[in-house]
Amino acid sequence: MARVKRGNVARKRRNKILRLARGFQGSNGTLFRTANQRVMKALCNAYRDRRRRKRDFRRLWIARINAAARLNGVSYSRLIGGMKQADVRINRKMLAQLAVADPSSFTTVVNATQG
Repeated sequence: MARVKRGNVARKRRNKILRLARGFQGSNGTLFRTANQRVMKALCNAYRDRRRRKRDFRRLWIARINAAARLNGVSYSRLIGGMKQADVRINRKMLAQLAVADPSSFTTVVNATQG
């Protein structure tokens, strides 16, 4: 069997990983083996958290809407149910922004759903 020297291929592969690990602390950013482990873990976390971010923001919006709705004397679930019945089509992100930035407009939306 002939000897295979992996010169360019191996170096490019290692440099690709080390480039992704730039900024990691200590040997995690300089030694190939530990950098490879950290990069694989970082890529897994990034993939998972891109999906988790969507859930986290939705939970934040719901918490803000619920707090503002209770200031207007109605619970979150009754507000959303009333919005569906009154055919008020505002998504949770916009409702949360209204609740924080413009409480009077939010109160108008709440009153429109109660009638």
